Amino acid sequence: MVSKHFILAVTLFWSCKTTNNIATKQDDGSAKEDAPLSYEIIGDKLPIADPYVLYHGDKYYAYGTRVNGFEVYISEDLKHWKRSAHLALSPENSWGTRWYWAPEVYYVASRNRFYMFYSVDEHICVASSNRPEGPFIQQEKTPIVSEKAIDTHLYIDEDGTPYLYYVRFTGGNVIWVAEMNDDLRTIKAETLTKCITAEEPWERKQGTITEGPSVIKHGNMYYLMYSANHFESQDYAVGYATSNSPKGPWKKYNGNPILRRDKPAASGLVGTGHGAPFITADGSYNYIYHAHANMNSIGPRTSYINDMTISEDGVIRISGEATKPVLVK
Repeated sequence: MVSKHFILAVTLFWSCKTTNNIATKQDDGSAKEDAPLSYEIIGDKLPIADPYVLYHGDKYYAYGTRVNGFEVYISEDLKHWKRSAHLALSPENSWGTRWYWAPEVYYVASRNRFYMFYSVDEHICVASSNRPEGPFIQQEKTPIVSEKAIDTHLYIDEDGTPYLYYVRFTGGNVIWVAEMNDDLRTIKAETLTKCITAEEPWERKQGTITEGPSVIKHGNMYYLMYSANHFESQDYAVGYATSNSPKGPWKKYNGNPILRRDKPAASGLVGTGHGAPFITADGSYNYIYHAHANMNSIGPRTSYINDMTISEDGVIRISGEATKPVLVK
């Protein structure tokens, strides 16, 4: 059952990587298939990595890593996606010039505005727009924090407190959290708190890396989902931890990882990770994530979607056969 508290938070406030030796994450690729029904398929995959989905106004908007700046893909059924003719965020509207990674977009109803948090040139930034497809513009062209950091995630608690989760390079890739100021452009540095670091064997198969944080609340429990290992690893995987507070301390689930190439939900994919949960039109959860091109090639990485549930005893499960989105004209 989806948390009533989380749905309330969404209604009120939102709608619905790597080691220090960084490799460029630009991906591309498509293929031709026969068109079903009224759709003309122009690509057999959703060609983004580090994907995120926003559900707003009866449509789904997907953003991810692929080019300099960020594209936006739009769907009504999660299977068929159209690429917008214009970038959601253009380099000229942001700080930085390279390595545009992991965008996430939130609708803050109290401001009637959309906020895109993202990484560029190994720093974290935020831009805003009055439309989910953009254009997003960074009003102050400076990073949120001066240090190198990647993989931002915004969570607004039921009391209205905004928290920013992101990855700092503190002995590997480590997930931290800080309260944000009301401007949603700066953090309260004195609240910065460590959340998750790579310690378990499944998290350290390649690199000392935890990244791609996402937070949801179910009942009185906070869930922090994350990915571990280097994104180039075929064992890139997803796990989660729980806490009674958005600032932790966090207890990792003893059944981790919940998504990896050896799990049924992976449907034979490898390098599965850096995804995000989202609420669908019927109020249920789905989980979007990327995978490698195939067993022999990392890129171009593309995105897939699975069902996600939280059981009565509070266990997150990613299940079902992966939906393989396609691009349509």
